[in-house]
Amino acid sequence: MYDFPIAYFNSNDGTGRLAFGEGPILELTDNEPLERLQEFIDEHKGSYILLNLSYDLKNSIESLSSMNKNNTGFPLGYAWVPKYMVDIDKENFVFIHGERDSTSMEFIDHFLEEEIDQNYTPFPHKLKPRISKESYLKHVNALKEEIQQGNIYEVNFCQEFFAENVDIPKPLDSYFKLNGLTRAPFSSFFSIGDHVVFGGSPERFLLRQGNKISSEPIKGTKKRGKTPEEDEILKQALLNDPKERAENVMIVDLVRNDLSRIALPNSVNVEELFGIYTFETVHQMISKIVCEVSNDVTFTDILRATFPMGSMTGAPKISAMKLIDKHENFQRGIYSGSIGYIKPNGDFDMNVVIRTLIYNKIDKYLSCAVGGAITIKSDAETEYEECLVKIKGILDGMNA
Repeated sequence: MYDFPIAYFNSNDGTGRLAFGEGPILELTDNEPLERLQEFIDEHKGSYILLNLSYDLKNSIESLSSMNKNNTGFPLGYAWVPKYMVDIDKENFVFIHGERDSTSMEFIDHFLEEEIDQNYTPFPHKLKPRISKESYLKHVNALKEEIQQGNIYEVNFCQEFFAENVDIPKPLDSYFKLNGLTRAPFSSFFSIGDHVVFGGSPERFLLRQGNKISSEPIKGTKKRGKTPEEDEILKQALLNDPKERAENVMIVDLVRNDLSRIALPNSVNVEELFGIYTFETVHQMISKIVCEVSNDVTFTDILRATFPMGSMTGAPKISAMKLIDKHENFQRGIYSGSIGYIKPNGDFDMNVVIRTLIYNKIDKYLSCAVGGAITIKSDAETEYEECLVKIKGILDGMNA
């Protein structure tokens, strides 16, 4: 493993962005993390800033708590200004930060070799669920009772799959194996501190382009078919499923409300509702909500209004997050947080950390969490099966 931080943002359309090398780093702790993050961003204005933000930053935004164990040991997040930043377009690359020298070229050559070479290192790690099926069903039904009582309308309930005493000697190799399975548009690799994140996310949290902010929540999942004809049937079933549409529109309304807290008047709009998109292992229902903001709205202003993302919490958001902490048996950490980057001009692109493996190099601990939205119409057995669908393609493929 390299002893300097590495990040790769892979659009899986032939383009990507690779960052590496020592540079200023901020590790976020419980001591005013958002204030310190904004100070770091302001201090390094005009540079590329790489970010990973833990779900548990919620505690600093909404005065909440995280009572469960932090199994992965992931901190509240990192902000990092890399020494090198390279834009990749197929086999071509352009330095957008840092210079072409022997150190940078040595690493880029290694990176490209790992990407091209599909003779993957064996990945024999079997992950087991931290919660039993019986317990999972019990918690889902308890959450449905909370909905019946009117305490919430929807909640994202997750479970962790994990393995201990794991050795991953070639992290980039493992990432490229995962990416071959997911082919997701917001795929990412992040190695920093004691942790490596292998991301296969299909979901964008937030994109800023000038004064425009957009969010693209995913709510609604169907497995892939074995034939094009079966695929089409499943896509139509997803599009017309009342439960999936209800889940999606509730989160769309939540995102509209979040964005309205920092948006210019009358600028919040739903550009797409119930879009059906196909990925390597699943079909997803995705909507797109946009708004405009004034020039003086900061990154952490936007974060305070929108984080954590509605697709990973529920509605109302604060009530849902309290129940998540009560019913889940692990601290989410970077899972259902966000990874991305801020450009020198202040634009940014941030994903939602799902379909992701998190590895603690020191503790040799490997985690992959998965979940789904619980509504009054949810069937606990079906929700459990949906979790297995989401994780099966990853785990089966990695173990192959």
